[in-house]
Amino acid sequence: MVCLGNICRSPLAEGIMQKLSNDKKLNWKVDSAGTGGWHVGESPHVGSINIAKKHGIDISKQKARQFNKRDFDVFDEIYVMDEENYKDIIRLTTNEIHAKKVKYLLSAANMMEQNVPDPYYTNKFEDTYNLIFSACKTIISSKTALN
Repeated sequence: MVCLGNICRSPLAEGIMQKLSNDKKLNWKVDSAGTGGWHVGESPHVGSINIAKKHGIDISKQKARQFNKRDFDVFDEIYVMDEENYKDIIRLTTNEIHAKKVKYLLSAANMMEQNVPDPYYTNKFEDTYNLIFSACKTIISSKTALN
């Protein structure tokens, strides 16, 4: 899960996807990162922590990190929150295999919109949570239906 600073959207997406995969007893490793390094080592934004907690998910122990090229070899799929994140991550790819791993979170869930609005600027953490939750739930359902 990748967003700009790894303090709002991607920590929420990590927490949501990890909880949903745990609930389905899937052995998924879910992580998040930012394309920028401004917040490395910081906890998620208090708005993200609070909205996750409201929905029974604890993301308070997460620490922001910056996406790096090794992530292409560690993760099977890399979900980005918006077009800027997509372009930043694609620029780091060195081959087609890595490029095919990068997907818009909402597009991967067959949602019409491809960008998850950043609540850092809008303060609409509930809306962001609901959008990410819906996308993660759809992705989990589609992946488990294949098994």
